[in-house]
Amino acid sequence: MEALKRGLMLLLVFMVLQRGDGQLSENFYRSTCPNLEFIVRQQVFTKFSQTFVTIPATLRLFFHDCFVEGCDASVMISSPNGDAEKDAEDNLSLAGDGFDTVIKTKQAVEILCPGIVSCADILALAARDVVVLAGGPSWEVELGRRDGLRSQASRVAGNLPDPEFNLAQLNTIFARNNLTQFDMIALSGAHTVGFSHCNRFTNRIHSFSSSSPVDPALDPNYAQQLMQLCPRNVDPSIAINMDPETPRSFDNVYYQNLVSGKGLFTSDQVLFSDEASQPTVSDFARNTGNFNGAFITSMRKLGRVGVKTGNEGQIRIDCTRFNS
Repeated sequence: MEALKRGLMLLLVFMVLQRGDGQLSENFYRSTCPNLEFIVRQQVFTKFSQTFVTIPATLRLFFHDCFVEGCDASVMISSPNGDAEKDAEDNLSLAGDGFDTVIKTKQAVEILCPGIVSCADILALAARDVVVLAGGPSWEVELGRRDGLRSQASRVAGNLPDPEFNLAQLNTIFARNNLTQFDMIALSGAHTVGFSHCNRFTNRIHSFSSSSPVDPALDPNYAQQLMQLCPRNVDPSIAINMDPETPRSFDNVYYQNLVSGKGLFTSDQVLFSDEASQPTVSDFARNTGNFNGAFITSMRKLGRVGVKTGNEGQIRIDCTRFNS
């Protein structure tokens, strides 16, 4: 009898590990769309073969989607009135290649599995696949999300991290989504393949303070490089790599850059300059395995934020429109 109880307990633990919040499951489409992951992987690779921007654009799209209404593909909705989530000021810099990746993948999935797979799940899978394409780790993605029924630009402000945030502000906004400081530091590692427009950090190199136009936290040589790339009155649409060393590889060099004073945003560099977060950054900078493991765990947690399941939401036919 005791052995039977232990067996039942182990089975329950296994079931909990296999299922995420809101009844997500790694095998959600096993019988209804068994080739889903192959289709998504194929489509993501095709898009990646056209442009590397596919990688940071898709990964960033996933973050922005989850932090506003939860991981429900609300960011994908297009509005003729320009008042959908994607039209908010904080989302205008999202690269079109991320949207295109999800839209084209959904179209391919619809051919074999019509009306079955949500855009939210396709975005979650695509985010994993672009990390792998950039040389990063792979993981099992929990599935079963449904697409949200609300997408409003007015709901975006205040729900996304700002480049000028300090550690307390970063922790606060991540905590709203049940993500810890450790999760926040691990997820910030996505900046190893990201890029930013000059206007998002120009204050650090031209007008930091009355006593110093350049942020003293910046490595002097890196600051000089940034000033050459982003001189005063430069076209704000010019994009700069977040990782100046290995911008096309998903690795832990982002953290090594922070140790060297090469964090592009204030919100990047503060992770090392603040004593509360510095030990984690130093550990990730030294140990790729620790970073990869933390990133996987935190991405799975991020993927559970605000999910709609069961009878909530819908399975959109077109990711850019609510079903009529």
